[in-house]
Formats: sequence, C-alpha cells, structure tokens
Amino acid sequence: MSTTRRWPGRVYDHGSEPDPRFSLANERTFLAWVRTGLALLAGAAALDALDLPLDDTLQGLLAALLAIASLLTAAAAWWGWARVERAMRAEEPLPGNPAMVVVAVSVAVASVAIGVSSLMRGAGS
Repeated sequence: MSTTRRWPGRVYDHGSEPDPRFSLANERTFLAWVRTGLALLAGAAALDALDLPLDDTLQGLLAALLAIASLLTAAAAWWGWARVERAMRAEEPLPGNPAMVVVAVSVAVASVAIGVSSLMRGAGS
C-alpha cells in the first residue's frame, strides 16, 4: 500500500482501492456533469447577452436560473463523484444522483418560459 496521501482524504482514506476501471468511469461521469454545468452556464450567458423577444425581466430571471443551475450542477458533480468513489471503496451499493432533477427542472422551466413568451409576443404582433 502506498504511503502517499491523496486528496480528499474523506474519500481516499476509506475502504480499499477499487478496480481502476470503475474509478476512471466515475471520473468520466464527473466530467460529463461538469460539461453539463458549462452548457447551462453558456445558456445563461446567451440569454443574458442576446436580444430575444422576451420581457427583459423574464430574460434576466431565466439567465439567473440557468446560472444557478450551472453552479448547483458543478457542486453536485463533485459531491456525486465523492459519494460514488467512497461507496466503491467500501463495497457498498452505489448512491443515486438527485442532481438530475435540478438539471431537468431548470431546463424545463426555461424552455416553457421561452416558448410561452415567444408565442405570446408572436400573437401580439
């Protein structure tokens, strides 16, 4: 066993080393969640920067919603990676990931709000 300490200790100082393939798969899942967070942040920046046929307040709120969802997704990516890695090291069942709800609800709310606002603006023209 290596004497080199790895960070974070609350993950790596627990249990035994799992098969590297599983740890690397967990890392790829973490990176996929980070990419999702970046996509949400790009959507927030686009909503903030573009002149869309939306009420300015609604557009700002949607941009803020997506930016907050991005932050929560990035935090959930780290939290999920640590929980799964620790469970694998302890040979316990893998935990679920409630972050999927944050992403799904945020995208759904933004989509509905943009769609309804666009339809209403189009009907008023």
